[in-house]
Amino acid sequence: MGNTGLVHVLCLVLALVSVSLVQAEDAYKFYTWTVTYGTLSPLGSPQQVILINGQFPGPRLDLVTNDNVILNLINKLDEPFLLTWNGIKQRKNSWQDGVLGTNCPIPPNSNYTYKFQTKDQIGTYTYFPSTKLHKASGGFGGLNVYHRSVIPIPYPNPDGDFTLLVGDWYKTSHKVLSQTLDSGKSLAFPDGLLINGQAHSTFSANQGKTYMFRISNVGFSTSINFRIQGHKLKLVEVEGSHTIQNLYDSLDVHVGQSVAVLVTLDQPPKDYYIVASTRFTDTVLTTTAVLHYANSNSPVSGPLPAPPADKYDWSMQQARTYRWNLTANAARPNPQGSFHYGKITPTKIIKLANSAPLINGKLRYAVNMVSYVNPDTPLKLADYFNIPGVFSMNSLQSTPSNGPAYVATSVLPTSLHDFIEVVFQNNENTMQSWHLDGYDFWVIGYGFGQWTEASRSTYNLVDALTRHTAQVYPNSWTTILVSLDNQGMWNLRSAIWERQYLGQQFYLRVWNAQHSLANEYDIPNNALLCGKAVGHHP
Repeated sequence: MGNTGLVHVLCLVLALVSVSLVQAEDAYKFYTWTVTYGTLSPLGSPQQVILINGQFPGPRLDLVTNDNVILNLINKLDEPFLLTWNGIKQRKNSWQDGVLGTNCPIPPNSNYTYKFQTKDQIGTYTYFPSTKLHKASGGFGGLNVYHRSVIPIPYPNPDGDFTLLVGDWYKTSHKVLSQTLDSGKSLAFPDGLLINGQAHSTFSANQGKTYMFRISNVGFSTSINFRIQGHKLKLVEVEGSHTIQNLYDSLDVHVGQSVAVLVTLDQPPKDYYIVASTRFTDTVLTTTAVLHYANSNSPVSGPLPAPPADKYDWSMQQARTYRWNLTANAARPNPQGSFHYGKITPTKIIKLANSAPLINGKLRYAVNMVSYVNPDTPLKLADYFNIPGVFSMNSLQSTPSNGPAYVATSVLPTSLHDFIEVVFQNNENTMQSWHLDGYDFWVIGYGFGQWTEASRSTYNLVDALTRHTAQVYPNSWTTILVSLDNQGMWNLRSAIWERQYLGQQFYLRVWNAQHSLANEYDIPNNALLCGKAVGHHP
């Protein structure tokens, strides 16, 4: 072959390699979102709500595993504002978590560009405001991460996909709600329930087809039960975990949680009620939507499908039926069950007890008698710039204490690659819902009463699913296992926002002293600086 022919071949090879590299690179998705106030009537009377690009709820983010998200958030409110990405792990990147322990809030008439990746994730998630009580006025939305085409899913592709954001709602503005909590009083019971920001909505579908319903509890305080008249719910995914595909008449979804179910339209052509109602409340709030068969000529009719007659026993038993599909792939080619979490000995045991003490005559919420307060300087920035006096790593103990409650900016130190057992002990008469940023975790046990060493005999160490938010029933305990493989400063908080606001939260500092980009990314060059971090340089 002559030199000219060889050059042509080499050019062709280089071109093909270049194309393959471009095709192999994970996609970039660019967004510009503007946050404003608007006036809507979700429960029938006009009230101020928070809009994103004029939408309530905000735009749905439909992403694919490993997508890179570049999202410019413009704040046109009269208060500082942040969004957090509920369930997105932010691998090596707590800089983008969007909570006050990691990020300075975006000032009014300013912007911040989030840069994060849906690394090795699939599933049903949400985003919402983490600042003040903005969540009570809106600013939340759905966030769905779909599988890559090369990774199989353990069910046929659905014929359609619906996102349902269900949650309790107040007619009162977030500023008035904040004043109530700041005065030391608890909030009143919510005024109603909404599905996708509305009291009434319709989902149209074709008879004989199967559809994915992604259900998230975006509410403030109450668990909900979800059901569809005349139809079974096949559970297939919980917060990124493929599950054993059990059939249910209804599902309890607690604050901050998400589930995905398949629903087959196998009934006579008419319209059917979609129902959500509050659980474990003296007053039961109910909202309905309509599942409309495309060939239906009959409106909804008949009584609403009833909620479960039993409360906590029924709900805990249902929670125990949620199991990992050990042979299914999640976001990566290896099966979920290839990680044998139950055979690993925990390096640390942490027991956390929530409480509702009075501190200086005002209601607070606490973890192991420490009620968290947000400093002016994000903990992550203080840690990075070695700014003293911002947070304490010795205020919060890893076991409950009986001393007086007090306020502190509490951080629990842990080491990268620790494998921890966390027991949530709830000695109150109310439901609890706990969320951990940066991770998912195995929910290995539920039980009534006090957790003891003997409780470990009831743990599911084989096929417990992973998720990011776990419920704890009144006067009960829940245990999780967490593999701390994601360095950073991570918020562990009550998903019940009144409790988070008044102190039921803290941060896990997952740390390795050896600086390495393999463990954690550097501070972004566009990081906002506030408090004692002003004057430092990223």
